[in-house]
Amino acid sequence: MVSLAKIRKGFKPIVLVSASPRRQQLLKQIGVPFEVCPAGIDETLPERVDDPETFAIDMALRKVKAVAKEFPDRWLLAADTLVLLGNKPLGKPQTREEAASMLRELSGRTHVVVTGLCLAKTDRKGRIRRCLKAAETTFVTFRHLTEEEIAAYIATGEPMDKAGAYGIQGKAAVFATRILGCYYNVVGLPLAKLAMMLKETGIEVSEFWRSSCHEIHETNLTGTPLSAR
Repeated sequence: MVSLAKIRKGFKPIVLVSASPRRQQLLKQIGVPFEVCPAGIDETLPERVDDPETFAIDMALRKVKAVAKEFPDRWLLAADTLVLLGNKPLGKPQTREEAASMLRELSGRTHVVVTGLCLAKTDRKGRIRRCLKAAETTFVTFRHLTEEEIAAYIATGEPMDKAGAYGIQGKAAVFATRILGCYYNVVGLPLAKLAMMLKETGIEVSEFWRSSCHEIHETNLTGTPLSAR
């Protein structure tokens, strides 16, 4: 387990292999130190996905493999989130018309959100020596959306960089009448699942909280965070 003492001596931040601001915000929320390195791989979706969990995990693994050599002796985390209606994946819309079409498809129906996770450890030569993989599935039901609502939502610009053309953490929160499963999975990173994966590697998320609290205490006493000394 990563102890408080080891964190204070200089725990190397986890490499988040993603450009997603939502995933970055979620890691900040749970206090896990990280740095960002997007993979830049082709994420073109097929017209049909029969095994979404396997597909999402494989995509996350591809992301890790794309940058692993750049980060020797580090932990790397990648995720891939799919929004599906049946076997049809709904990617990020390229146009407003495509966004409107996706939202019409989701209107009044239940869809599935699947995130594949890959947590990998590299050796000193950047070769992957350990790899944990997992997936999370959540069911989301939308109420019926009017054309006016769809147009107004698209006008905000919010749907354009998100799979399925919506962000549950944003204005689209008013569209969902039911979420069965992990909410954070729909945002893009299932936090409980991730915490369990980290624990399996010996990294206890709560240790980072203790480190943070200790620094706040030291700041109150001396005016300078211990990490800045």
